Amino acid sequence: MMRDAMTLEVCVEDLDGIDAAVEGGADRIELCAALAVGGLTPPASLIRAAAQAPLPAHLLVRPREGGFAYTPREIALIADDIVTAAHAGLAGIVIGATLADHRLDAATLAKLIAHARTLGSERGRPLSLTLHRAFDVCSDLGAALDTAIELGFDRVLTSGGTPKAIDGVEAVADLHRQAAGRVIILAGSGVSPQSLPALLRTGITEVHASCRQPIAGGADPVDVRFGFAAPNRTATSTDRIRQLSHMLTQKHTLE
Repeated sequence: MMRDAMTLEVCVEDLDGIDAAVEGGADRIELCAALAVGGLTPPASLIRAAAQAPLPAHLLVRPREGGFAYTPREIALIADDIVTAAHAGLAGIVIGATLADHRLDAATLAKLIAHARTLGSERGRPLSLTLHRAFDVCSDLGAALDTAIELGFDRVLTSGGTPKAIDGVEAVADLHRQAAGRVIILAGSGVSPQSLPALLRTGITEVHASCRQPIAGGADPVDVRFGFAAPNRTATSTDRIRQLSHMLTQKHTLE
């Protein structure tokens, strides 16, 4: 399947998700844990497994749930997880950090990017750099985008400053115009076959989706009772990935 002009990134949190992304025709994986809270850094064992997949995998590096203003100790954890990603052979990292006033923490991000670039040089292959949706909580998205470009990010994952990308579609379009090829705008959050056409009309060439659906039958009641499983569990759907992949392929073919 040839789709050089369009990219579908699927965020996954387990081995079944990795398999679904491969089988469904995704172009890239964002590897996470705890997608129910927006994603956290997964265990090293899953990172190593993702490195063996036939798709490039980018590691979400987020040490805890909640906001993105990090302490020095948390920043050290992020730096160490970047080492893990590089040593495992992943293709990239997904990072973000903000200040208390909802601006990007440019100083921290500059240090983390320099760290990632050093690791990339050591292994002979750069780590691709994505700014995650900490971007979306910034009070001035235009200024935050300029900062991301100055820092040297390869892409910015955004829903246009709203919880779902379809509600921020006009902002996504504005950001894509402002980026003017200097950084990739990766639209994500709630992307579905229904919302994809409107997002593609903004001119973006990369989309990010979880493609999750409820697990048939739900969780085992015993597991729910003991707190070992959430009552409404979801899993990555191969069929949903395949549908988005087909739509992107079709768009590329028609252009």
